[in-house]
Amino acid sequence: MKAMVMAAGVGTRLEPLTYEVPKPMVPVVNRPVMEHIIGLLQQHGITDIIANTYYLPGRIKEYFGDGRDFGVNLHYSQETKLMGTAGGVKNNQWFLDDTFVVVSGDALTDINLRRLIDFHKSRAALATIALKRVEDVSKFGVVITDETGRIRSFQEKPKQEEALSDLVNTGIYVFEPEIFKLIPDGEVYDFGKQLFPLLVNLNAPFYGWPIDDYWCDIGSLETYREANFDVLMGRVKVNIPGEIDGQGIWLEDGVQVHNSAQLIGKIMLGRQVIIEPDVTLAGKVIIGPKCVIKKGSVIQDSIIWANTIVEENASVTASIIGNRCTLGKGSVLKPGVIIADGVKVPMGEEVPAEEILGRKTVI
Repeated sequence: MKAMVMAAGVGTRLEPLTYEVPKPMVPVVNRPVMEHIIGLLQQHGITDIIANTYYLPGRIKEYFGDGRDFGVNLHYSQETKLMGTAGGVKNNQWFLDDTFVVVSGDALTDINLRRLIDFHKSRAALATIALKRVEDVSKFGVVITDETGRIRSFQEKPKQEEALSDLVNTGIYVFEPEIFKLIPDGEVYDFGKQLFPLLVNLNAPFYGWPIDDYWCDIGSLETYREANFDVLMGRVKVNIPGEIDGQGIWLEDGVQVHNSAQLIGKIMLGRQVIIEPDVTLAGKVIIGPKCVIKKGSVIQDSIIWANTIVEENASVTASIIGNRCTLGKGSVLKPGVIIADGVKVPMGEEVPAEEILGRKTVI
């Protein structure tokens, strides 16, 4: 069986983190979210994969190459303009020549794909959607099924009180190649807005299968933070790099932690991270590869990407910091700060709560 990973997203709602990083490459516990998806496919024996790309495609191709380092055969489909979800899949009809899976490259899940595929085949379905029950459906496409699982209608981001179901579309699909007969050539065409309503109108064998597995759409800064911390808390089964020490701290190769540092909570330290004397890491903290946290700094409930330096006595609370940043000596980041790649916060600067900093130095 083959699969397609949808990796053309720009990630506007994750800005400023996606100014220099394509959405599928945004790290979840120090690995691109797309790597977790490829690992999931490989785990279920699906190793022939194609990914469509559009925004900063070189970053994706440079990291994954032909996929051999990840146990798969990975191909690419470069879109010069966005063709919509179904249009992007149609471009790869030549590759997807048997029953195939489509998975979003920017969601975190540990779905049992084999059970989804078995359900699809048991219904002799043309198309099957993995569905997830959520408390607040107002941000999702709601799916209404009958008692057999056949999809009867949709609601797009309804008000909570108007929702006809609590089942939402996860962006994980199984299709038969006959689906391509219903997707026009060379046109921008969307699953949710066009293809799926068409399947309902045609009374096609179109099914939804509720999952109990973990699923998080990393479509906002809030859900990005949630996905990372859910991994730390053991709520999702993914491959966490490194080894866990006697205190429950995840350590990758080459980490140096001074014996006077205090690590309290669920902590993950990436490759070659240096933690200097009297540093405190508390709550849920993820530090990316080759970061340096200097003497006396305090970091709580935060995510820091790779190659960032936190100077002496800096304080970071409930914030997300990109690659190659520098937080000056004695600087303070109040809760909810988001910082893009390459930003420098000057010595002693206090960044207000919920501030979003782009490609510039704070002054």
